[in-house]
Formats: sequence, structure tokens, C-alpha cells
Amino acid sequence: MKNKIRFAVIGCGHIGKRHAEMISRNPETELVALCDIKPKEKLQIDQYSIPFYADYKSLLSALQGMTPDIQLVVSVCTPNGLHAGIAIDALKAGCHVVIEKPMALSVDDADLVIQTARECNRKVFCVMQNRYSPPSQWLKEIVDSGILGRIYLVQVNCFWNRDERYYTPGNWHGTADLDGGTLFTQFSHFVDILYWLFGDIQNIHARFDDFNHGSLTDFEDSGLVTFDFERGGMGSFHYSTSVWNKNLESSMNIVAENGSVKVGGQYMNEVEYCHIKDYTMPELAPTNPGNDYGAYKGSAQNHHYVIQNVVDVLHDGDDITTNAEEGKSVVSIIERIYSLK
Repeated sequence: MKNKIRFAVIGCGHIGKRHAEMISRNPETELVALCDIKPKEKLQIDQYSIPFYADYKSLLSALQGMTPDIQLVVSVCTPNGLHAGIAIDALKAGCHVVIEKPMALSVDDADLVIQTARECNRKVFCVMQNRYSPPSQWLKEIVDSGILGRIYLVQVNCFWNRDERYYTPGNWHGTADLDGGTLFTQFSHFVDILYWLFGDIQNIHARFDDFNHGSLTDFEDSGLVTFDFERGGMGSFHYSTSVWNKNLESSMNIVAENGSVKVGGQYMNEVEYCHIKDYTMPELAPTNPGNDYGAYKGSAQNHHYVIQNVVDVLHDGDDITTNAEEGKSVVSIIERIYSLK
């Protein structure tokens, strides 16, 4: 019988709690420690009777003292600007790492994570949960198989609500150093889907504005980006967090040689149009509901797939769903877009 894979979670906000819950539910994993700079009594994590650390380096020291034949994984669920540094320290402590999106806020930092993982012979799992949704996996199939033929035009629209209920005073959200920008925190997983399906981009042009977040964030709330795909075809990415009161949509329109497709809904969860030559669309499994944070909504609840992928890789040698090089590629795309500000 294989030993359970032991996990520690660094950062116990909304997403960190999600990781902890999914780890606890999986019969092949065990949650052994939690860490956050906030006091435990303020985090609503009393259901976990495991060691809690206020300092992540103390947690890593404790993990190093565990039996050497145990697989140790650290989920990094801290503010964006801390992802790379904490991941590097965890790798050096002998742990594999799961890094919440984005992997880093710069390609240089992403490269340091990759170099450290290689030197320490540890694995890096990047969280890009949209890859697990049935519409995304179906898109991957019809693109890679050639059913659509040549890709002509791709349009991504991400129109969400992120107002003062999200960007609260004293929070890391909205800061230049810890958040990094709207594309990093809100929409990097949609940039990832674009990259995953169609490859890297070039000839980038962009416009940005800050319509109603001037007192809430250090960066733009809206942007229009156009580009060419290196493999052919052109695309655009329109995004905004200025939508009033609630999310409007996350959608992708594809115009291709053999047909057209639109995937839409609040978090790209519905196939709204499919008209492809000599093709009948299969019935897809239902998409999981979106993460509900009370006043605002996030993308589909797919983190259990992320944890299971860690198990499948470490126990059975499966492929990592989103590896470090792919995580770096998404950071690179966003960094190149933001260089045009």
C-alpha cells in the first residue's frame, strides 16, 4: 500500500482553505500543517487539529524533520508577489510545490523556481484550474485533432465585477508588489487557456484604462490586447473588472477554417455555439459551480483535480497538468503585455 502524500498549505485565505479542504477529502493525501501570518482564531480553520505556524520557514523546518521516505508537498497560496520566493524555499527544504496562479510576477522569478526544482530534483505543479473544465477539454480536443482546421481569429472576453467589496483597505489585493495587476490575479487562468489551446503570441498591441478603481488599486482595471499567434491566426483579449455589481461573462469565440465555436457563461462554463463541418458535438459533463466568495464570484471549483494530479504524478508517474514551463509561459505573456503600459 502506498503511503499517503503529506501536504502543508502556506496561506489560509479563500484559496488556501480550498486547498486544505480538497487535501483533507482525498483518501491518498494527508494535511499535516497550515501556515498564515494572521492568527489562527481569525481564519476559521478550527476544524483542522494539526500544527499551525505563523512563519512559513518554521513550517518548512518542521517538515524537514519528517520521515525521509514520505512524499511532502507544499501548496503556496499566498499573495502573488510571494509565490516564487516561498516556492524556492520549499523546494530547497525537499518538498514538491503546488503554486497558485500566477506562478510568479516575472519571468526571471519563474526561471529561479524552475532552476531550483531541477537542482533539488523536486516537482512544480502550477494551478490553472480552467484546464479541467469540460468545455476547455473539449476545445483542446477539437483544436489539437485538427477538426477546426486552420485557426483564423480568437476573441477572449473577461468582464468581471471586482469592487470595494473585493479591494478592501489593508488587503494585498490591488497592490503593485503583491498583486501585480488585473491580468495576474483575475485572468491569468484565461491567458493560460489561450496559451494551452493556441500557443504563444507575438506582435502584441495593448491599451489600458483605470475607469473606477483609481482609489482601490495601483493598476488598470480594463484592457484591450491584440496579437498574432506564432502558429498562425490572430486574436484579442478584452478584460475589465469594472462591471457593476456582479460578473458579466468569461467567453471565447473561435473562427476557424472548418467552423466556429463560442464558449461563454460567467466563467467559460457553457458551449453557447458550435457549428463545424461534418461534426456533431458530444454531450459534455456538467461544469462544476464557480467559487462563491459571498460578495463576488470566481472560476469553477476544480481544485480537487489539481490535488489528484499531484497524487497521480507522484504515485503513478503521470504527466503534470500544468508544469512549471507552462506556468512561466503565462507569466511571460502577461509581462510582455504589461511592458506596453
